Amino acid sequence: MTETPPPLRLLLLADYVHPFVYREGFPQGVPNVDVVLVAGDVPGYYLEFIATKLPVPVLYVPGNHANEYVNEGDGRREPRGVTNVHGRVVTAAGLRVAGWGGVPKYREKGDGQYTDWQARWGLGVLGVRAGRAPIDVLLTHAPPLGPHAGSDHAHRGCPHITAFVRARRPRLVVHGHIHEYEGKKLEYTDEASGARVVNAYGYRVLELPARAADAQSAP
Repeated sequence: MTETPPPLRLLLLADYVHPFVYREGFPQGVPNVDVVLVAGDVPGYYLEFIATKLPVPVLYVPGNHANEYVNEGDGRREPRGVTNVHGRVVTAAGLRVAGWGGVPKYREKGDGQYTDWQARWGLGVLGVRAGRAPIDVLLTHAPPLGPHAGSDHAHRGCPHITAFVRARRPRLVVHGHIHEYEGKKLEYTDEASGARVVNAYGYRVLELPARAADAQSAP
């Protein structure tokens, strides 16, 4: 009899140094997780803290505040022990994760913003890098169009993320950037692609079922 493999457990973080996570006793009180996905705008020291506390892959994309760096001496460096997946496709804990950081441009100057052309081109390249194999997770900072898009210009959804989701059909889309002030629901299902879209603001743990192919090949 074929047994269904257990679901993977994901720790999601974004936009906020959560006091339940950033504490001396962490990870006490948190269920065991297989991978950490960080959807941007958290400081580099927080990323390194997670990496030292959990023996699992920590993947992140940058947000729009350029605070993922760690200040050291006279300069700054990227955080250690974690993987920046912006513009890349990485396999971790058995999941294929595609990453796209930053947000649609909303002011003349500032880090972590992209033009419409840059998003179209960059996400097109990301799709080519993904090849024909399925993508399990799309990790972004900005949300796609839809229920999670903010009502103001700076927090609007990105149409090219939406196009990527509907073309590549990841099982899960994890984004940040949308804080709690608008009372957005934490997740929804994109009807056109079937993707589960989750706002990672703060701290969340969720389970992702094994792929159908993995379940069929389980001993």
